[in-house]
Amino acid sequence: MTFTENCNVVFDRATDDYHVTDNIDAPRPTPYPKGSIEAILYEKNWIDVTQWHMEDLIRDPQIEPLEAVALKRRIDASNQERTDMVEELDSWFRDKYASVTPLHDATINTESPAWALDRLSILAVKIFHMKAEADRTDADDAHRRKCAAKLDVLLEQRSDLTQAIDTLLNDIEAGRKYMKVYRQMKMYNDAATNPVLYGKK
Repeated sequence: MTFTENCNVVFDRATDDYHVTDNIDAPRPTPYPKGSIEAILYEKNWIDVTQWHMEDLIRDPQIEPLEAVALKRRIDASNQERTDMVEELDSWFRDKYASVTPLHDATINTESPAWALDRLSILAVKIFHMKAEADRTDADDAHRRKCAAKLDVLLEQRSDLTQAIDTLLNDIEAGRKYMKVYRQMKMYNDAATNPVLYGKK
């Protein structure tokens, strides 16, 4: 099993574990040793699947305005946590490949390994929910067929992305690619850079 194939196993496990309770307030399980890459990946997907359900909830047309505001704040915090987790993963990769000397003609990739894994994690959540839609017994055949076709596309996308990430990691390890860790610098979460926030001082 390749590194990225193992990531898919962890992501699927976290998504499945979340749906045991299907509750955004459920505590995060800790099935992997603290500090292991599997523990980081599991926590990353748990954030993604929880945020997915918060995004569902906030689209309820009957939601109370104050509840919607509180939920939006929670989504914002979750998204920041997600970004921080991706940056933690990229730091892990940077340390892992710190001893690699890039070849003279090495190139940089369009995205870092961790941001590619971010897409893979979210794909695991999409696949879970699209499969649920394709299997719905209370929906008509047309709905199930449409969702089954979309599920096939998502599964193909996961296969392609898994292979692409493994190729990227192999290239970094061999010195054909090099990576940098860029911080997202989300200005709207920072009281020093969001004019709405610092303007109130």
